[in-house]
Amino acid sequence: MTGGRLAGKRCVITGAGAGMGRAAAEKFAAEGARVGLIDVDAASLDAVAGDIGEAALSLVADVRDEEAVASAIARAVEAWNGLDVVVANAGVQLAGRDDRADRLELDVWRETIDVNLTGIFLTCKHGLRALLTEGAGAVVCTCSPTGLFGCAPGYDAYSASKAGVYGLVRVLAADYAPAIRVNGVVPGYTDTPMTSWVSPAEHEALLQTIPLRRAGRAEEVAAVMSFLASDEASYTTGAVWAADGGMTAI
Repeated sequence: MTGGRLAGKRCVITGAGAGMGRAAAEKFAAEGARVGLIDVDAASLDAVAGDIGEAALSLVADVRDEEAVASAIARAVEAWNGLDVVVANAGVQLAGRDDRADRLELDVWRETIDVNLTGIFLTCKHGLRALLTEGAGAVVCTCSPTGLFGCAPGYDAYSASKAGVYGLVRVLAADYAPAIRVNGVVPGYTDTPMTSWVSPAEHEALLQTIPLRRAGRAEEVAAVMSFLASDEASYTTGAVWAADGGMTAI
């Protein structure tokens, strides 16, 4: 597609092998962008790239590994002679291992922080370097209601990691204005592989906390990411946009 709100944009998206990252990659490509797909799972990336076609570039990297992140972003910049958009989305939720603080194992804390916060930082760090060369651009980071409210008791590592992303979005917006916009998207309870562990009873209980009374779809979150990455959001920076069915409104 040559038209669309992201026509001509050169983008990288982490966590693009599944869930919201995959949906974002498909949405961005449909809106006319070229998309660098970054994920640790090579097979998943190849499948996504195959579905998208020539607009996709498969870039295998673990977001915890600074050298790998820097190399993946450099490959995208080299392929397209620059970069316009960075989507820092990759994340983990270690269900069954995350816990309240007095029972939380240090390795679970570290793995969660390493992926969800350090991984976002490294993606932004090297993505922003590329955007600074262009003198303009947009960054979108994936946040969570758990980083804003204590709505996930027993998920202390995950909640803390996502609270860190909120802080990072806001300070980056201040650091890089007016040239580069930095925003966050806040998915609520969304039907993706990350929530596949939720039991039927837990699912029904969660729906009662959502005014729209249903789980979100990955493509609904991707639509908000697409807007924030586009020139239509040219006066939006330092914001966290909810795509959560109203969960954080009540």
